[in-house]
Amino acid sequence: MTERGIAVDLRPARTGLSMTGRRVLFFTLVIATITGVLGLTAFALSGDGLSTLDFLIIVLFAATLPWSVIGFWNATIGFFIMRFARDPVAAVLPAARSVSGKEPITASTAILLCIRNESPERVIRNIEPLMADLAAGGVGERFHLYVLSDTDQAAIAAQEDASFAALAKQWEGRLALTYRRRADNVGFKAGNVWDFCERWGERHDLAITLDADSFMPAAAILRLVRIMQADANIGILQGLVVGLPSTSAFARIFQFGMRLGMRSWTIGSAWWQGDCGPYWGHNAAVRLKPFIAHCRLPEIERRGPLGGPILSHDHLEAVLMRRAGYEVRALPEEELGWEENPPTLLEFIRRDLRWCQGNMQYWPFLRLPGLLPVSRFQIAFALIWFLASPAWIGLLLVITAAVALKGPAQFVRPGTGHLLLVVILVMWFAPKLATVLDVLSRADARRAFGGTARFLSSVVVETMFFLLLSPIMWVGHTMFLGGLLFGRTIGWIGQTRDDHAVPLSLAVHNLWPQALLGIATVAVLAVTAPSAIPYALFIAGGPLLAIPLAVITAQPAAARLLLRLGIGRLPEETAPPPPLRALALPAVEAARPR
Repeated sequence: MTERGIAVDLRPARTGLSMTGRRVLFFTLVIATITGVLGLTAFALSGDGLSTLDFLIIVLFAATLPWSVIGFWNATIGFFIMRFARDPVAAVLPAARSVSGKEPITASTAILLCIRNESPERVIRNIEPLMADLAAGGVGERFHLYVLSDTDQAAIAAQEDASFAALAKQWEGRLALTYRRRADNVGFKAGNVWDFCERWGERHDLAITLDADSFMPAAAILRLVRIMQADANIGILQGLVVGLPSTSAFARIFQFGMRLGMRSWTIGSAWWQGDCGPYWGHNAAVRLKPFIAHCRLPEIERRGPLGGPILSHDHLEAVLMRRAGYEVRALPEEELGWEENPPTLLEFIRRDLRWCQGNMQYWPFLRLPGLLPVSRFQIAFALIWFLASPAWIGLLLVITAAVALKGPAQFVRPGTGHLLLVVILVMWFAPKLATVLDVLSRADARRAFGGTARFLSSVVVETMFFLLLSPIMWVGHTMFLGGLLFGRTIGWIGQTRDDHAVPLSLAVHNLWPQALLGIATVAVLAVTAPSAIPYALFIAGGPLLAIPLAVITAQPAAARLLLRLGIGRLPEETAPPPPLRALALPAVEAARPR
């Protein structure tokens, strides 16, 4: 396969028996684990024989297991690679071995910054350090920054025109900048990128894709470009993305957990996915010729709420790139870029529901001809991610009814039930446990997270937060999926990125269904089987406390307390990399020794 023409050879010599063996082993472990857990479940429920209600519980539980079990094995494999591989990155991305960091930059690379109704000052704050470092490194002429705006608010559009014109003039002769605003954001972000491809795509070899909240240092972009130069078979190279240090209490706790889980998950999944890796739509390098030739997304026929442009474009672009014969690879290094996370629970839910709607548009693509089995699995897995939520809520309702009718002792064998709960929790937390064990075994890693005491305290806080947040999101997904049946959609909505308080009235307005579910569950069990309440709280606790959680984690006082105690501290706060220092982030400044 060459850079020119249509790629048709999938190169079994590179991905053959070794990769096939990994995939066979992985799915054997997954299927065996699901079978074993379901067998344990059936035994736990069979104390008085298996009733229709018991079979319904088993079916619902089976629907939740693929996500949990796959996460467990991704994390387990990732942990062993992190701990015992001489070079964990090269173990899952062989092309990384061939790059020393001194290779000349020969590819013409477009940096695509997609924005919509964003503060130009915030965007420039994130992009100007990158421009400065590329120019200082003597490679500015090999890069061209395209600010691709879909802004539809006149006041912000006027600010963009003035701000980016001034920025382009400031950097003239050192690094080219083109600003373009579309009057209509047809196709949403994918349409925004495709408009670039039609106008300027043929001028460049590669593109670096950035979101409005992305921050990538020049060293990260140069590393992606060098690997793409070294291996012409790679069509998309996805860098690991971590959370940007934040002062918001919600974002701090969330992205600390994200930091714990992402690396082991990504390394483990890259070990068996290999050349059928992920694309998350930003902080990645894309080879433009095959992308333009093969990755244009069709518009779904406009019948029903899932018709029209595809919201979640990235998964489909990855499988189309792989279908064309090019590899899609992950580079699991934590210094490759950061992103801002939503500052409040309500903003987080809004973003997640957009992803939910976008992923539900994948159904027709399960039958797309020419996809490799792993690519087809990735589409199904993106659907399972959200479809498991109604199963969890169904489990809560059915188990509550069963316990209320039978009593805890008659409903489940106590010893087996406790064992099953431990198994579930281990699978839930496996990606984070893998990193916790890895950090605790390394003195330098413990120091980077602020010391052992701060790190363990943060782990405890994040664990409680995760147990509350997950079922809140399950309720939200369930309601939204139900609404899709009646035509409810969310569309492409903007995000509020700045810290802000959430009034109690707003939290009640948005989260009363979650609260009602939690209160009803606990009330039923309080009357019929009080001893079951502690177990029910693993799912019902989050909805029960959803309203105070939304309000408290958005409070400035809560944020100040977490910063003062060092809860949720990231390595970038303990020892900020030079590119992050240029941003003067409040969270980084607050963590500096005084």
